[in-house]
Amino acid sequence: MASNKLKIFNDPIYGFITIPNAFIFDLIEHKYFQRLRRITQMGLSYLVYPGAHHTRFHHAIGCMHLMQKAINVLRFKGVTISEEEETALYVAILLHDIGHGPFSHAMEHSIVNGISHESISLMFMEKLNSEFNGSLTLAIKIFKGEYKRPFLCQLISSQLDMDRADYLKRDSFYTGVAEGNINSERLITMLNVSDDNLVVEEKGIYSVEKFLVARRFMYWQVYLHKTGLVAEQLLTRVLKRAKELCDSGEQLLASPALQFFLENEVSSSNFDNQTLETFSKLDDIDIISAMKDWQHHEDFVLSNLCEMIVNRNLLKIKLKNKPIKKKVLLEHLNRLIEKYAISSYEAEYFVFEDSISNQAYHSKMQAIKILQKSGKVVDIEKASDQFNIKALSKPVTKYYFCYPKI
Repeated sequence: MASNKLKIFNDPIYGFITIPNAFIFDLIEHKYFQRLRRITQMGLSYLVYPGAHHTRFHHAIGCMHLMQKAINVLRFKGVTISEEEETALYVAILLHDIGHGPFSHAMEHSIVNGISHESISLMFMEKLNSEFNGSLTLAIKIFKGEYKRPFLCQLISSQLDMDRADYLKRDSFYTGVAEGNINSERLITMLNVSDDNLVVEEKGIYSVEKFLVARRFMYWQVYLHKTGLVAEQLLTRVLKRAKELCDSGEQLLASPALQFFLENEVSSSNFDNQTLETFSKLDDIDIISAMKDWQHHEDFVLSNLCEMIVNRNLLKIKLKNKPIKKKVLLEHLNRLIEKYAISSYEAEYFVFEDSISNQAYHSKMQAIKILQKSGKVVDIEKASDQFNIKALSKPVTKYYFCYPKI
């Protein structure tokens, strides 16, 4: 019977969240979706903000809840959304992050080549579609941005989608960084549709401004926090080194799923259903338990990198407004080579530079449109009397370099 499938989640942010129908319940119950309980939403950010242990499962359920609110608001304003479209929106928003690997982005830059989490999400959806007899077909169309009614795609992916509306509020709650706490309820209440495109009513303009400012703040303060950057760089390097050692015939202790990705060259060209099945068995726990073991490995690079993350004894990091001078890097490299008698190649695992960029609003991408009382639709940049919307759409780049504390 379907009635026992209409369960309720108690969410610390929105209170009670209801599951809209039995099909959505079955998707949430699926092992692919349950895996998201074992993947943290913010990677290694808990090394900076101890409360940031919430998972992608949390986030996906929150997005679904906001989607329910958005659909109710739009229908109330006379926008027709069929039942089929409604369910497709729930499916698409629930599964939008299902392709994330352990600790989110570290996998994409180390042991899986040239395949993004979005592509893997799509593969999971296709696989579930065949399991659920084609019930996800419309959701996939919307997820890919190919559906004939653009506003449905924009609710899933745009500069004011349900994904952002949830993660900003949720991440600010779990990190304790109050400045990111946007009023997602009010933002959603101000949504409307004009010419089949998503717009915000004029009286919601200040909520949009606050949303963009909060987004910029959360990027500098949380997502691009320098300690979080170091931790993610170290994790990427751990996986890269582990793969190198496996390639040279070294036997490393790891779970079967992790072993597969370390021993095989995995790229978009050979990422098939079998690979997907193995990928679905990978989560944060595989990586953490491997690092706990590898910190005692005889390889200087691997053991030190793992020890740094496990015991939060990270590299030092300096942020600059200009590119880092090669001379500075060389000094740190040579110091390390001399002290530990290692090669320059090995030393480069601990001394390196990179850059980060923050752009809260992309005016060139799908712009956020404001619906004026006259019925005219204008870009937020034009509608806003706040000069800093223009400033928010300029990318700001910072440069950083990392080196050991010696």
